[in-house]
Amino acid sequence: MLKKLRNSPVASNAGWIIACKLCKAALTLVSTMIVSRYLGVDKYGILHYASSLVTFFTPIMQLGLNEILVHEIIASPEREGKTVGTVVVMNLAASILCVLGIVGFVSVLHADEKDTILVCICYSLKLVFQATEMIFYWFQAKLKSKYTSLAILAAYICVVLLQALFIFLHFDVYLFALANALEFLLITVILLAFYFKQGAQKLSFSMSAAKELFSKSKYYIISGLMVVVFSQTDKMMLKWMCDNAEVGFYSAAMTCATMTSFVFVAIIDSIRPTIFSSKNDTAQFEQKLKFLYSVIIWCSLLQSAVMTVASPIIIRILYGAEYMGAINILRIVVWFTTFSYIGTVRNIWILSCGYQRYLGWINLSGAMMNIMLNALMIPHYGAIGAAIASVISQIFTNVIIGYILPPLRKNNKLMFQAISPKPMIKYILGK
Repeated sequence: MLKKLRNSPVASNAGWIIACKLCKAALTLVSTMIVSRYLGVDKYGILHYASSLVTFFTPIMQLGLNEILVHEIIASPEREGKTVGTVVVMNLAASILCVLGIVGFVSVLHADEKDTILVCICYSLKLVFQATEMIFYWFQAKLKSKYTSLAILAAYICVVLLQALFIFLHFDVYLFALANALEFLLITVILLAFYFKQGAQKLSFSMSAAKELFSKSKYYIISGLMVVVFSQTDKMMLKWMCDNAEVGFYSAAMTCATMTSFVFVAIIDSIRPTIFSSKNDTAQFEQKLKFLYSVIIWCSLLQSAVMTVASPIIIRILYGAEYMGAINILRIVVWFTTFSYIGTVRNIWILSCGYQRYLGWINLSGAMMNIMLNALMIPHYGAIGAAIASVISQIFTNVIIGYILPPLRKNNKLMFQAISPKPMIKYILGK
């Protein structure tokens, strides 16, 4: 079984993702060290505030379609060209409205902050380019992440070189925001070339397909928005209630805490299609789900423990002495990641079992908890308070609510069974 697992499309797919993401992580490491020092804590904080604001609008742009696209392609391969084309058009239309919304929001809220307005406008263009990137999910469904990995790496190399040029020419912060947006444009162009080279179906738009897809994805819009509240509201509230420096410290800590996220994303994205395809076989379905839970739980706990101990070294190497205020924040916020990844796996179970209608309530409850805790803690503890609020909110949303809502208790049972490494070992050994 171990040999079979190594030679399987899932392992090959995950291998490509992880290998390419490792290269990107190395580039990100260098880029973060240089850009954060060049911009300083305040402007680094503005850049991440803009990122948070744009991320807040991303679920609205995606219309929840990113959550169901892989499932739809696997379920109806004969019309995948129409499905992917329709999703791209729907997201493009939504992205334009989102960009206009961001421009209006920052123009009113930050009328006296020219840098903040320019950075947010430049960063918001990412939404338009990201909308066309939805073709990424076709490659994921086909377990052809070799092509998406190469596209992402090539685009990111271009962006890093562009950032280096900006530093050499002493350009201001808003051009760094524009560079982040251009990354998605480059990814789209490369993926489209790979898509048609693979002899895939012609992309087309269908209004009837749009209505059908939206009827399935609409549950994920509020859900996705609430997930963003967990990860981004803290930075926005720090900006409004404290200052750019607190945003800078918190962003540095969160960047470190999630620097290995590509490993978890690669594992989840590669195993997700096999879980969907085995949903009619209860034993296989539960075995694969527990295997995924077990891998995610143990890897994330190990990461959190290491980063808690090594946080002073990590911050000093990556950001320098100016960012040492982020050390204690990192020690807390890194534990947020374990429960975040658990929530991603839970959503696979929810989609497979047809319980999408609960996602809105789950994430709305968690988002309200997050906002309330941030409002209570940030005025007294600043960024450390935001870190504590994030961890508590994730535990509440991804574990406690699973016991409050009866239909989700089955998933919680599988999740806790996976805390033992036995499901992972049994799956690998084929027992």
